[in-house]
Amino acid sequence: MPHLGTGRSQISRVRVHSVRGTLRAVEHYDVLIVGAGLSGIGAGYHIQKMCPGKSYAILEGRPRLGGTWDLFRYPGIRSDSDMHTLGYSFRPWTEAKAIADGPAILEYVKDTAEVYGIDRHIQFNSKAISAHWSSQDARWRVTVSRTDTETTEEVTCGFLFMCSGYYDYDGGYMPEFEGTDDFEGEIVHPQKWTEDIEYAGKNVVVIGSGATAVTLVPAMAQTAKHVTMLQRTPTYVVTRPAEDKIANALRRRLPSKLAYGLTRWKNVAAGQVFFNLCQRAPGAMKKVIMRGVKKELGESCDVDTHFNPPYGPWDQRLCLVPDSDLFESLRDGKASVTTGHIDRFVPEGVRLKDGTTLAADLVVSATGLRIKVLGGVEVFIDGQPLSAAERMSYKAMMFSDVPNLAMCFGYTNASWTLKADLTSVYVCRLLNHMDEHGHTACVPRQNDASVHEEPFMDLQAGYIQRASALLPKAGSKAPWKLKQNYFFDLLTLRAGKVDDGVMQFS
Repeated sequence: MPHLGTGRSQISRVRVHSVRGTLRAVEHYDVLIVGAGLSGIGAGYHIQKMCPGKSYAILEGRPRLGGTWDLFRYPGIRSDSDMHTLGYSFRPWTEAKAIADGPAILEYVKDTAEVYGIDRHIQFNSKAISAHWSSQDARWRVTVSRTDTETTEEVTCGFLFMCSGYYDYDGGYMPEFEGTDDFEGEIVHPQKWTEDIEYAGKNVVVIGSGATAVTLVPAMAQTAKHVTMLQRTPTYVVTRPAEDKIANALRRRLPSKLAYGLTRWKNVAAGQVFFNLCQRAPGAMKKVIMRGVKKELGESCDVDTHFNPPYGPWDQRLCLVPDSDLFESLRDGKASVTTGHIDRFVPEGVRLKDGTTLAADLVVSATGLRIKVLGGVEVFIDGQPLSAAERMSYKAMMFSDVPNLAMCFGYTNASWTLKADLTSVYVCRLLNHMDEHGHTACVPRQNDASVHEEPFMDLQAGYIQRASALLPKAGSKAPWKLKQNYFFDLLTLRAGKVDDGVMQFS
């Protein structure tokens, strides 16, 4: 497959600034992408395809691309959605497994970057620290820390596209537990997992019941003495085959792109139907999910205690387990579930408030993420600091009164990449509209008095609730309302008017 676009050295433009009597070259790009993960690589592709005349670069603070799929190394790391929707719209996923492991996903992202020449636009070890918008110049001045040389540089761009994800790469959320210094074993957060951590033949306690926990438990149970999933509150858990038989059958009979496209639509539609049913008939859907869990576990586990959440389906994210691996480890007795509240750590393990002590040589605190808005980049608009929490989110990707800046924020009820692809397409449409009409700046303005503020996300997940004071606001109606609906976004972002009366150009 041919490369799209040209190399960085051919497309960047240079301005010269005077600094203390010397001349210093400042690189300028039409578009600057922050983050070389799943979203950033996708953004690079769409810019090359839809805006072939635009110069762009991707800043990546780490020495490797891949984002989440390079950062997380804990046992069993995998996707919690199928790769026919988590994969890119433009590059088919051709492996047999639809629920893929982390290394396979990382290889897919790397290959995509290489095949389309996107990797030649990445500046590694380049962490964006701050971004200053100048209305007079209609451009961003971005301060970049080059972590390999311990130097700081500046680049400028016309449009800033934040593809840095939504969580803090430096560390996950770790509650303060009493007695951790007394514990004679090891405590680790999955985000800080290293290859030298040993758990074979040991008693392991995994704190948490989310996607990370239900991934860790069956993976570690294969060699650990015993793994206990310690949860404060149960989570809805559903199982599905790791392989999509329909997708594999279509791929054997049809060209890969056609087979991939058909499977993608099938899975998107199925996901939306399931989500809508959970929203409209939570009681009935709860019975369906619980019936499935009871069928899996039989008498081997107290399902009503450990898998019966006090909230409705999709008030928080559901957990997906491929090929029933979590349930199998519970049935086999290699793992167990305990529901209760931690009192403190003791030398031999974790003591609960009911007096029970869980013996542990290793405790894995799968207690969630820490939200970091805009990748932690300090943003200034004409010298004034930007507080995202004081802005309203336009189409869940831009901020009221903030020019020439977009962020990539995927779905919580579907695959991240579905929204990432649509966001990139919209940004390209926006850039082309500006070029066509001779504009250099675009900014969404909220001037509708009938729109009132709402929370950015209606999700009860702990990491969202903890970050509520950091996130932007949503509005009570479009284009300020976060719909979490792929078909709605497909119409508005791919086909809707760019000049909609809310987006203002200059």
